[in-house]
Amino acid sequence: MPDWLEVTLRTLMAVLILFILTRVLGKRQISQLSLFEYITGISIGNMAAYLSLDTDSEWGLGIIAIVVWTAISLGIEFLQLKSKKARNLLDGTPTVIIQNGKILEKNMRKERITSDELMEMLRMKDVYNIATVEFAIMDTSGELNVMLKKEHQPLTPADLQLQVNAEKPSMAVIMDGKVLEDSLRKIGLNENWLYAKLHSLGTKPEKIYFAQVDSQNKLYLDPYEDSIRTAH
Repeated sequence: MPDWLEVTLRTLMAVLILFILTRVLGKRQISQLSLFEYITGISIGNMAAYLSLDTDSEWGLGIIAIVVWTAISLGIEFLQLKSKKARNLLDGTPTVIIQNGKILEKNMRKERITSDELMEMLRMKDVYNIATVEFAIMDTSGELNVMLKKEHQPLTPADLQLQVNAEKPSMAVIMDGKVLEDSLRKIGLNENWLYAKLHSLGTKPEKIYFAQVDSQNKLYLDPYEDSIRTAH
């Protein structure tokens, strides 16, 4: 078999194996990675690259190595689900960085964060004055979560003792000029309602790139003609 063909087949196989194992490991693997999940991703990726490019190696041994590493990762995740001590050992624990408007320098050194990095993370949360912060906690994912002091938090309907209706998620009802019948049924509407709305606007589904219905049954349209956008 020519080398180029063997490398092509090995690469396709490696991509297929990585896709299957990533689905097995779950969505957390591609969202907020823990330290071990980060190591797992790098290691499995390196094994897959080695499997696809090293034509002298055997297919089976490379696949076994990837499967064993995945099994270890699944075993550790199962252990974390069952044991708080295991989670603390493998993922660490959240660290308070700011408390009552005061930076905790000892915890900053523990997490190896500089003042510049802290200020940048606060700005990403739209916080520019440390004195307004009640708590800032660094989670095990490395993300900084901030709670402002009560007097600096925005007002909510609950603060004003106002009754509000429950919100429903907006639902796409047209994509690429095609009506999504299942989406209409989920929000208690039908095609007749949609066609009546479109008719009143002088348009048709095939002329609409995207359409969405919000919790108040308000229809938003984005036609293929970018100069026209309307809600009804």
